[in-house]
Amino acid sequence: MKKMKFSLQHLIVFVALLTFIFTLGSSLWSGYSTDKQALITNTLETNRVYAQKLAKTTNIFLKSTMQTLQYSSKDIAPFMNKDEGKLLHEANRLKIQTNIFNSVIIANAEGRILATSPQSLHIKNKMLTSPGGQQALKERKPLISKPYTAIIGKLVIFISYPITDEKGNYLGLVGGTLYLKETNALNELLGQHFYKDGSYVYVVDGDGRIIYHQDPTRVNDLVAENHVVQKLIKGKSGAERVINTKSKDMLAGYAYVPIADWGIVSQRPIEMALAPATNMINEMIKKSLPFLLVSLLVIWWISKKIAQPLHQLAHYTENSTEFNQEKSIENVSAWYYEAIQLKKSLLHSLAFLHDRINDFMYQSTTDPLTNLTNRRTMDERMKKWTESSTPFSLILLDIDHFKSINDTYGHSAGDEVLILLAKNMREVTREQDVCCRFGGEEFLILLPYTGKNEASKVAERLRRSMETSTSSFGEVVTISAGISSYPDCTAEITKLIELADECLYKAKKSGRNRTIVFENSTSTQNSAPY
Repeated sequence: MKKMKFSLQHLIVFVALLTFIFTLGSSLWSGYSTDKQALITNTLETNRVYAQKLAKTTNIFLKSTMQTLQYSSKDIAPFMNKDEGKLLHEANRLKIQTNIFNSVIIANAEGRILATSPQSLHIKNKMLTSPGGQQALKERKPLISKPYTAIIGKLVIFISYPITDEKGNYLGLVGGTLYLKETNALNELLGQHFYKDGSYVYVVDGDGRIIYHQDPTRVNDLVAENHVVQKLIKGKSGAERVINTKSKDMLAGYAYVPIADWGIVSQRPIEMALAPATNMINEMIKKSLPFLLVSLLVIWWISKKIAQPLHQLAHYTENSTEFNQEKSIENVSAWYYEAIQLKKSLLHSLAFLHDRINDFMYQSTTDPLTNLTNRRTMDERMKKWTESSTPFSLILLDIDHFKSINDTYGHSAGDEVLILLAKNMREVTREQDVCCRFGGEEFLILLPYTGKNEASKVAERLRRSMETSTSSFGEVVTISAGISSYPDCTAEITKLIELADECLYKAKKSGRNRTIVFENSTSTQNSAPY
């Protein structure tokens, strides 16, 4: 059988083409894989934090609602079964003034409805037979019911408080309904979440039944088989990737609402979370392809007269994913014009690819305003140190009254303050320390092989530096800081940040312009109020 013969020119072009494809592919794949994992991690953390924040807000809302009903119950107790006008007035006040409930009822101990708002419900003097009402009458205690269909035919949640006289005798109840498929204060609270990137929130009760969803048709659906919902039923909070009941791949953060035995889930489709990584790959391909095509044309032209030098260049180019290959290519003996041009072209192409990769890596790890590192670098550094048992301290700091600066002098002045703080941070820290913009006006400094006391001195130098600096708008800008250390305070990274955040919160509450160091039992305070 006759063997197929290839010309040296074709072999050279084939090797060069294959090399460029491998180089570009490995660069794109490594960049995409890194960015993908970071996006998943950040999205899960974002949704977890948001679900916790929303759960806390909902818990406060429900407690406040209970307190409102408690006050009302004491106010109307003397008029039960005596003055229906007073009862009607109080029902209308609860409905209109608080704007919490879709409807309000007042019933006596036997369950007969004495007053309603709105009166258009036409249920006055009827017996309270709904599941929520019957449960409240039976248990005679503050209650947030599970969803049920009320006597007016609507899917509701009933929130009630018992009415007793001065001797503790049960007189009845006052309660309000939240229509789950209609507008009310709870819907507005849960519906006004920040994200517009495909994320959405839904709420389930203790049985795994949806009581709030952006799609009203999903309300009252039973989703107890959802893995996240199962954890919420057990009172857990967290974040994880999950396939929901509609077979959608989601990145979900979830939090438990203890007062009502509810669970709040904030989730985002994974394809939307990974969209930035896909866009980055597309941009890299668009910007790299013209240079690759030019390089291949040059290689095709000069390959006709190349022998050994071209073989060496092809060999080095095939391994060009290593950053030190430029030196090897420069050492190739190109003794004729064609070889010299090919060597220049290869060096230019490799330099461009490496520059692009370095640029994308720089952009993905650096805050564009302050030129400090971002949370990705911070997370990687803390993970590396904890895995190697390297002790370090963490300073979490926040600009005092930053919102007031933005509101008074504009966001450009606020940006200048952020840049000033970043500059001072670099001046008071060592080369091996990590200065990071944590988010918004919050910043973080990691100090390896540094204890809490030494970290406190660094924080104080930075605080005094800011206190003695004058901003572009002529006012002094101060900071507050909280400090924790690994492993003295905790061995968990997440907990370490939470402890520093607690100290920062105490610094804010105790007057700002101060540093607080976390201690196992108490916190120590440095610096006097500004």
